Amino acid sequence: MTSAPSQHAISIEAEPGRVRVMLGGVAIADSTRALVLREGRLPPVHYVPREDVDAGAISRTAHRSHCPFKGDASYFALSGGGVTVENAAWSYEQPFPAAAAIRGHLAFYANKVDVIEVSNG
Repeated sequence: MTSAPSQHAISIEAEPGRVRVMLGGVAIADSTRALVLREGRLPPVHYVPREDVDAGAISRTAHRSHCPFKGDASYFALSGGGVTVENAAWSYEQPFPAAAAIRGHLAFYANKVDVIEVSNG
């Protein structure tokens, strides 16, 4: 568990199950190596290693944001099954030390994909 500052705790753990992200009826990410990040009172977010994301399904956009606890985020459009959604995924390519484990991973907005499935294997 990390903290920055103490009232804003971030924890990052291995997701014990399988994470699949579906868009347009096709899997654009499928991983048994995902991480789950818990941050304060926010809902947990799954971060999938880039190697487990279909490289043809993502394209970088110009959108950026900054989190004072994780760093600067880059955003990606997702395409799958004939559907394209702008800024539906993000990545912290140079995260702050408290979130270093999510480097090389992508997270997905649940309301911009069909489903983020988490199963026991």
